[in-house]
Amino acid sequence: MRYLLLLLLSINLFAVDATLKIETDVEHRSRIALVDGSVVPNDKIFKILLSDLKISGHFLADTTRHEGDITSKFIEPALKSKEYVLKYALSQTTGTKLSIRLLKASDGTQVFKKNYSIPTTSKMPFLAHKAISDINNVLKYPDISWINRYVVFSRYTTPRQSEILLADYTFNYQKVIIRGGLNLFPKWADKKQKSFYYTSYRDLVPTLYKINIYSGAKKKIASSEGMMVCSDVSKNGSKLLLTMAPNGQADIYELNLATNAKTRVTKFNGIDVNGKYVDDESRMIFVSNRLGYANIFKKSIHSSAVSQVVYHGRNNNACDAHGNKIVYSSRESKNAFGSNTFNLYLTSSRGSGTRPLTTTGANQFPRFSTDGSVILYIKHRGSGSSIGYINLTSQQSLLFPLGGRKIQSIDW
Repeated sequence: MRYLLLLLLSINLFAVDATLKIETDVEHRSRIALVDGSVVPNDKIFKILLSDLKISGHFLADTTRHEGDITSKFIEPALKSKEYVLKYALSQTTGTKLSIRLLKASDGTQVFKKNYSIPTTSKMPFLAHKAISDINNVLKYPDISWINRYVVFSRYTTPRQSEILLADYTFNYQKVIIRGGLNLFPKWADKKQKSFYYTSYRDLVPTLYKINIYSGAKKKIASSEGMMVCSDVSKNGSKLLLTMAPNGQADIYELNLATNAKTRVTKFNGIDVNGKYVDDESRMIFVSNRLGYANIFKKSIHSSAVSQVVYHGRNNNACDAHGNKIVYSSRESKNAFGSNTFNLYLTSSRGSGTRPLTTTGANQFPRFSTDGSVILYIKHRGSGSSIGYINLTSQQSLLFPLGGRKIQSIDW
C-alpha cells in the first residue's frame, strides 16, 4: 500500500523526450529584436530575455543577438522591419545592474526606459523577467507577472535524503532552502510566496511544517501516521487540503488553520489523494483508485456525492485545477518493465471538452500559473529531466534542462 501511495503522489517518469509542435497565429504579436549594449556581452541573459518574450505569447523575437550602443537611438537598417528594438546593458561588477530601452524600430523613438539593480549576481534572471514583464505592461498586453514568481521544488540527493530549493521559472537561479533528511511535497502557503508547507520524514511520524523563506522561521502544522501531504491551499490561505493515512488508507482532509479542526472529506476504502480546490472552493477534484485504476474525480467538501471527471485513459495519476479548468496526466502505454508515455490533457470540472497538450514523451506533475494561463510540467529526458511550460492562449512551449537529479514534487 505504501508503495502504491508513493506511485500516485510522486513523479514516475519514463520515456524519451518529445514536445508538441503547434503552429500558432503570430499576426497579433509584436516583432522585436534584442540589442546587447553590455561592456561584456552575456549570452545567458540574452537567452533568458528571449525565453521570456517567447513564453509570453505576445512577441515574435529575432533569435540573433545583435550588439550596439544602448544610449544611441540609431537602429540598424536590417532591424527596421521589426516593430520594436530592445536595447539592454548588463553589469555584474558589484551586484547586478540591468538597463533597458525599448525603441520603435522605424525611427528610434523611445517607448520605455528603466534601470534595475540587485545586490547579488545569482538573482540576475529575476531582473530580466521583471524587465520583460514591465515592457509587456507598457505595451498593454495581458499580464505575464507569473514569470517573476519563484518555483519551489524537492529533489532527491541520495537514498532517504532530499533537499528543497527555490528557482526562477527558467531554473537559471537555484537556491537550497532545506537540506538534511527526507523533506518532500513543498506547497506555497500564500500568494506573495513568503512561506511554503512541506512534509518532513525526519521523525517516525510524517510531519507538515510551514517555513518562512526570508526569516527561516518554522512552525509545525500537523502530523499523521502513514502519510501527511498538503496538496492545496485555499485562496485566502485559511484552509488546507491534506492527504493523510492514519488508518492505513489514504484519504483527503480539510484543515481549518484558525481552529486546527480537520474534516475528513473522503471515506473510500482505497486510495484518495491529491485534492485540489475547484469552482468556488466548496468542491475539489482528486485522484482515486475507486474504479480499480487511478482516475480523476470531483466531490463537494461537505457532501458524500462523488462524480467522475475524466473518462479518458486507464491511469490518470496527477492533476491540478484553476477555477473550473483541470489539467491531468494520463498514461498512454502499458510497459511493465520499460518506458511509458504520459501525456497532458486539459479539461473542465463542468464536463465540457478535453484537449491534448502534449503528444509524446513522459509529461508529469502539471501545475497552473497563478492566473491559469500557463502550465508548468516535468518531462523526463533519459537519465535527467526538463521543466516545461505551455502557454494555453498562444500555445507556445518551452523546455529547460534540470540536470541529472530526480525532482520529487514542484509548485509555483
